Amino acid sequence: MKVEVLGKNGFTPSEANREYAELKLSKIENFLDDTSDVTARVVCKIYKEGHKVEVTIPAKGLILRAEALAPHLNVAIDQVVDKLLGQIRKYKTRMSRRGKEGIRSQEAPSATEELGEVVRQKNLELTPMSREEAIEQMELLGHNFFVYLDKNSHKVNVVYLRNDGNYAVIETK
Repeated sequence: MKVEVLGKNGFTPSEANREYAELKLSKIENFLDDTSDVTARVVCKIYKEGHKVEVTIPAKGLILRAEALAPHLNVAIDQVVDKLLGQIRKYKTRMSRRGKEGIRSQEAPSATEELGEVVRQKNLELTPMSREEAIEQMELLGHNFFVYLDKNSHKVNVVYLRNDGNYAVIETK
């Protein structure tokens, strides 16, 4: 797995920061199948409150993403890795209950949009999946919606979390 460490908000990661991030993220590599073409993106930012670290790891059928804010950069990296390992354990437990296994690599960016003017645009590579898999992916990302290609109907659908805690699906024609 390749690790790309970037700095924002006036912060430039040192070589020691990069090595520490690579060392810690190597723990995650053990849980992923075929990480040869996976690139983990680590974005380090500095705020008054401390250092914020955001890590995104695209894998086949899902995207692992976590962020943490801590007084020191290394502490934030540790916290992010712990969150990612928790997501992987949760995902693998669900898959083992269903008789499936593995997280295989593939680039699959997610969609992000803010209210008001469009400030960012992302492209999606839709992977065929079931409604249940889409809900799991949405929960892993911590989002309240997820766009996916339904593997039965072969149509683009959106699953979202309702205010009452249940899920709803928007199906396209």
